[in-house]
Amino acid sequence: MLHRHTVVLLGIILFVAPLAVLATPGDTVTTFPLPCHYPQGLTFDGSHLWVADRMNDQLYEIDPADGRLIDSIPTPGYNVRGLTWDGTYLWTVDAEESAVYAIDPKTRIVAFTIYCPASDPCDLAWDGKYLWVADDGSDELLQISPQDGTTIVSLKAPTSHPIGLTFDGAWLWVTDRYKDEIYMVHPVSGDVVATLRAPGKHAWGLAWDGKYLWNVDYESDRLYKLVARDDTKFDRTDEHAEEIVFTHQVRNFGPDTLKSLDVYLAVPTDLNNQKLVAKPAYNPEPTDFPVDKWGQQVAHYHFTDLAAGEFTNVAMTNQVLLYRNRYYIFPEKVGLLKDIPKEITSRYLVDDAKFDLSNPVIRNAVTAAVGNETNPYWIARRIFNYVMEHLEYELAGGWNVAPAVLERGNGSCSEYTFVYIAMCRAAGIPARYAGSVAVRGDDASYDDVFHRWVEVYLPGYEWIPVDPSGGDSEWPANRARAFGFLDNRYLITTVGGGGSQYLEWSYNANERWTSRGRCKVVSENFGEWSPLEIDTQ
Repeated sequence: MLHRHTVVLLGIILFVAPLAVLATPGDTVTTFPLPCHYPQGLTFDGSHLWVADRMNDQLYEIDPADGRLIDSIPTPGYNVRGLTWDGTYLWTVDAEESAVYAIDPKTRIVAFTIYCPASDPCDLAWDGKYLWVADDGSDELLQISPQDGTTIVSLKAPTSHPIGLTFDGAWLWVTDRYKDEIYMVHPVSGDVVATLRAPGKHAWGLAWDGKYLWNVDYESDRLYKLVARDDTKFDRTDEHAEEIVFTHQVRNFGPDTLKSLDVYLAVPTDLNNQKLVAKPAYNPEPTDFPVDKWGQQVAHYHFTDLAAGEFTNVAMTNQVLLYRNRYYIFPEKVGLLKDIPKEITSRYLVDDAKFDLSNPVIRNAVTAAVGNETNPYWIARRIFNYVMEHLEYELAGGWNVAPAVLERGNGSCSEYTFVYIAMCRAAGIPARYAGSVAVRGDDASYDDVFHRWVEVYLPGYEWIPVDPSGGDSEWPANRARAFGFLDNRYLITTVGGGGSQYLEWSYNANERWTSRGRCKVVSENFGEWSPLEIDTQ
């Protein structure tokens, strides 16, 4: 006997030749055990890797081809952590002495020592001119002078635990051993542009060999050679099966009669983040299934003569597989605004009632946010940062137009969405919204609040999720998690570019009615989530 929320998938299994699979950023190319048990700092000298061991007070030279130990050098301090290479010297930082040492690996002599301004230095990087220090004490990335340790620039770290650090010639890379993640960081703005899963549970030192990223893990005592970037645009992970019953109720409290009532339920489809196990089931069956001007299909119900005290109840059941999507967007791979197809710009750059693109509030905000930037990624990202810096989340009811929301400085997720779309469109970036039913805490949960966010079109990557209200955080890594990332706790029902002839500015559902006389009409929407067991046997 199968559980009522169990779906059996049957089919014929055919032999299929294996297909070539693209590596995903963060994938392990190869891994080696280390000759030490307390590895922290890591660097690459052009030929070999070097690992700093904090317990043995040694720097180990490692062959990157097979992990073989070549040589070792004693450290000048007794709490060695970070390590980097500047083309001549190995630089290492000692947390106890607050000192950075430059070591000649040929003579094993400490050439000179400088003061380290970090309160809890964990790793070092060399950018060709300056040293960088990951400071777990101040939660900063410090660019310092190699002459005397003077701080040149300080950036907010991606998270509260910046541990490993390296520079690849254009970007800083930072590890967080608590979140088991590796971040690609812009060295001027501090924005996190990409997030990779760390290969182990205690990611520490990082190194760049010109093509691959290397990571040393303190828990597993291993070296990992990692894919840093490739042509993978996004990945689908953490499959999650759920059944969602979305219910829409309308009550007529009278005292007179509703002459007509039309109810519209947005119909979900297969998307990057979701796959429908079966077609949606309806109770009762809809009158028809029209499609709005944005291509959104709706289940339409038509009722007549709803007397005082009567109500309607319609439900849509969806059984879906949900996925966590992480997009790997590298700004240099994003095309130009002129590369965006005309069928996209003609639909998703137009003005609408909630946007008011010509309003001076929107125009001035775009000028302040974007400046002279021409890369579509950075245009969208600067607007993203601007919205988060000028709005605070407040669920107060009502959906005001974008200029009013921006002027008052607070709004709901929908109002954040209207502001962000308006600014993107005014800057030439096509933008639309996605509306969803959300998991609220437990897998078996109830949602009557729902959630809406934005999708922007980036040439070379197409539609990318951006959640300006969800990314409103002080930490760059959390902000990045809302730009090109979508969790597996949303069923997207609605994708639209503005006002719809059926859903209007709503998402998930909408209703319209006419009355004979006076009627007080109250509608209610809610989604109920239940875990779904899928039996593939």
